[in-house]
Amino acid sequence: MQFQTKILLLSFMASVVVAIFFIPILKKLKVGQIERKEGPQSHLKKQGTPTMGGVIMILVIVAVTAFCWYDYSKDPQQADIAKNLLPLLFVTVGFGFVGFIDDLKKLISKNTDGLSPKAKMFGLLIISVAYSLILTKVLNIGTDIIIPFAKTSLTLPIWIYIPFAILVMLATTNAVNLTDGIDGLSTSVTTIIITCLTVISIIFEIKEVTIFGSILIGACLGFLLFNLNPAKVMMGDTGSLMLGGAIAGISLYMKIPLLLIIIAIIPIIETLSVMIQVAHFKRTGERVFKMTPIHHHFELSGWKENKIVSVFSLITLLACVLGLISI
Repeated sequence: MQFQTKILLLSFMASVVVAIFFIPILKKLKVGQIERKEGPQSHLKKQGTPTMGGVIMILVIVAVTAFCWYDYSKDPQQADIAKNLLPLLFVTVGFGFVGFIDDLKKLISKNTDGLSPKAKMFGLLIISVAYSLILTKVLNIGTDIIIPFAKTSLTLPIWIYIPFAILVMLATTNAVNLTDGIDGLSTSVTTIIITCLTVISIIFEIKEVTIFGSILIGACLGFLLFNLNPAKVMMGDTGSLMLGGAIAGISLYMKIPLLLIIIAIIPIIETLSVMIQVAHFKRTGERVFKMTPIHHHFELSGWKENKIVSVFSLITLLACVLGLISI
């Protein structure tokens, strides 16, 4: 446990240091946020704020994970822990890379379009399929899924498990991406979710997840210092897809993807608000919310960004406590 605490602190300090050096570079390269004209008017002042800040977290995660891999691989008795860190790193960085390409295209074209939905989905699908096969064919973790509150698990046929795992990854990354709409919201919510998953890994005694979760928490907390309102840097799709991939990947690794229905309640609500808005507008021509995802509804209702972040984070914290009780 003491080692994991040191890793968290190392990751946190590395994230702060990298951010201090990296943000001015992003400014010089004019890697600035491009706001949607149809978005909240208050966001137009954020135009030009350095984006693609998810690169900061990815650099730290890769470096600290590599350090841990090297440290554990030296001990034959802990070599499996080192080896099992790699799939978790793969799914996290893989999704982040798709987001990086999307952000890069937005900057080059000077608009908010980025990759086409089909191209982005294809990239995410490739990573999802690869990770699902790694879990089932390389690591052989099985296809059983723990059912919250039931204190039991359900074993799925592999032909059902693979599509299910892919759906979990695609849905989670999309939901986390939708949550990234105001300063500090996605970072705060996902940090709490990852902390919950890390605590569960301690309970389950899955050391590689405890290590990797600690690295993620430290990287997120360091980044959050620069991402809270008024943000000095935005995470971009690089960060949101990376965090979504990490959450989905860890939950599948520990066989608790159904727990995300509880602990990831905010990203789920954000997604449902968009779906409800679109469906209702198509049917009636009227809107249910002032704007979606729903954090924009509260923003246009007069809530300050920091209030939205605080309330949504508190809801996530309570949901995570419920999630821990359910295991």
